[in-house]
Amino acid sequence: MIWYISCMKAPMASFYFLLLLLVGATTNTASGADLCTDFYSCTCPNLLTIVKKGVAQAIRKEPRMGASLLRLHFHDCFVNGCDASILLDDSSNFEGEKTAAANNQSARGFNVINDIKCSVEKECPKVVSCADILALAARDSVVYLGGPSWEVGLGRRDSTTASRKDANSNLPGPFLNLANLTNNFANQGLSVTDLVTLSGAHTIGLAQCKNFRAHIYNDSNVDPSYRKFLQSKCLRSGRDNTLEPLDHQTPIRFDNLYFQNLMSKKALLHSDQELFNGSSTDNLVKKYAANTAAFFEDFAKGMVKMSNIKPLTGSQGEIRINCGKIN
Repeated sequence: MIWYISCMKAPMASFYFLLLLLVGATTNTASGADLCTDFYSCTCPNLLTIVKKGVAQAIRKEPRMGASLLRLHFHDCFVNGCDASILLDDSSNFEGEKTAAANNQSARGFNVINDIKCSVEKECPKVVSCADILALAARDSVVYLGGPSWEVGLGRRDSTTASRKDANSNLPGPFLNLANLTNNFANQGLSVTDLVTLSGAHTIGLAQCKNFRAHIYNDSNVDPSYRKFLQSKCLRSGRDNTLEPLDHQTPIRFDNLYFQNLMSKKALLHSDQELFNGSSTDNLVKKYAANTAAFFEDFAKGMVKMSNIKPLTGSQGEIRINCGKIN
């Protein structure tokens, strides 16, 4: 039945999803079970090719864009589900998530998603959600940079609102300790294993000086030579936006060196080093540092799980034509 719905035009699919919910559902909360990998197989059969091409072009132009697109999906899903709310500009009805503390002058890739959306609209008007494009772009970014692939469930719809307040409350920050990180992920239905594996996304990308300054000046669990190097780049005051790689060895290659760096006390962020600091997560860090295949397998599973956080499906939300504003 799910496959059949995936091959209908979007309005008819929405009707049948609503009918299923009314007849057989036991809850009003959509879940990953409502998604399917072939949702657009008939309504937009070239979708995956279009997204993959757009992601590849963006990363070739700017290698760090892969990390930005992955982070954009993460920051979307952690705020009221994977509904593309992070892409919305402020409106007269709400203050959006782009200016939340974790996103302001930090979240990037909006233009890439918009460009991909324009390409999709030309081929399949008013069919594919921005939320689904964001989920696919995150997967394709990881694969392009040498990481694992996974099946992306599709069929999400886009929210018609966003919340700066919720973003400030729900997004984990670089200063959190392990207990707070664990609780933050648990609030999203994610386990400690998910916390460690998904933190491995920090094997790519950059962070601003203001987010790691306290770690390199105040924390004791930092390799002395690494501390000295970082302090030469990030002074005690000023240069807040100076960027340094989260993985100083291979910042544009998706690999397991992030975990090896944790074991060497060379994490850029306090929150990352918390994963290897004499705690219950040390063994997972050791496992992934020694076994790339194990990390890739669990990362893929974690991404599927995260991408299924409270999606809007059926008649919920809408299919935005412009990802930055509601229709």
